[in-house]
Amino acid sequence: MMSRADRTPLSEWWWTVDRALLAGLFALMVIGIILCLAASPAVAARLDIPDPFHFVNRQVVFLLPAVGVMLITSFLSPRAIRRICVGVFAVFFLMLLATLVLGPEVKGARRWLTIAGITVQPSEFIKPAFVVLAAWLFSESVRRPEMPARLLAFGLLFSVVGPLVLQPDFGQTILICAVWAALFFIAGLRIVWVAGLAGLGVAGLTVAYFTVSHVRKRIDRFINPDSGDSYQIDMALNSFRNGGWFGQGPGEGTVKRLLPDGHTDFVFSVAGEEFGVILCLIILALFAFIILRAMNRAAQEPDPFARFAMTGLAMLFGLQAAINMAVNVHIAPAKGMTLPFISYGGSSLISLAFGMGMLIALSRKRPGAAALAALSEPRAAKGRMARPALEPQQGAASPA
Repeated sequence: MMSRADRTPLSEWWWTVDRALLAGLFALMVIGIILCLAASPAVAARLDIPDPFHFVNRQVVFLLPAVGVMLITSFLSPRAIRRICVGVFAVFFLMLLATLVLGPEVKGARRWLTIAGITVQPSEFIKPAFVVLAAWLFSESVRRPEMPARLLAFGLLFSVVGPLVLQPDFGQTILICAVWAALFFIAGLRIVWVAGLAGLGVAGLTVAYFTVSHVRKRIDRFINPDSGDSYQIDMALNSFRNGGWFGQGPGEGTVKRLLPDGHTDFVFSVAGEEFGVILCLIILALFAFIILRAMNRAAQEPDPFARFAMTGLAMLFGLQAAINMAVNVHIAPAKGMTLPFISYGGSSLISLAFGMGMLIALSRKRPGAAALAALSEPRAAKGRMARPALEPQQGAASPA
């Protein structure tokens, strides 16, 4: 048993980490393995893979380094997080550009690179680094208004959105833009900018609808299911109907055998069929708990960088989960986005672990955070507060 008197890094981590937040994330990982066991054998059989637990074994293989990444990252200081994110962003931004030239075309998009036999999706890894860097720039705009930090934040956004649109990957583009706009708003965005950014987003979606065929088809199928092939959505909705409140039981689902992406994009539907609406509500409650706890901790954080970064990472995590579940129950067009820590996928799992590791690190109790935040206030305010303290008292002797 570790004592509070210990000064080892592990002991300090244990007594400062948000253990409830950590438990919620581990609960999602366990549910992910259970649902992979339920969904992936049918997918393996449909793809003529001899081992019915092929995807389960690979998910466990991916999960082990993901847990390691999350725990190791959770030991980092805010300064180390910023430095690491600069390097991660630079590496995966170059890989993101490389996908446009070297990436194989899958379903009309170039989003992946194969390195040493391992398929990597650079956009998954660039997301948490992008959020931290955007939070850093917005926090600097609060601390030092004379710096062109907001202008740099716009440049950061367009540098990422450009390659994503060219891939094309509009789901990730919408996600990144939404988180960036939220950070801009909490950093002091004026209402005129809210209207301008909203109009820009609507204009972008309109252009995508009329110029990109698969975007138009997905939106048309969402508005009018009879306008095209709605097989996946129909099967997903049948899964929920077949499962009811308490589900068919583990391994007893039948609709999942017809669901093409039951282990990835539509794993939430498999949960509904085999374990019922009850498990779906438990999953929803876990996501809500993690997000609200992170937001509550961010609201109490005096350091602007930590506050913005925690808010952005929590929103990135929550919006991705919300989009996936909304697609499964047909209240949003199909996006091809995974359910965090539950859907099968190596790139998604490890990148999410990296993002949540940073969230855990930033949410740790740091006794000196208030003092550090006070030192980082805008210089003008700092000068006004410090000036009376620097004036010698009347009658006091001046120091030699």
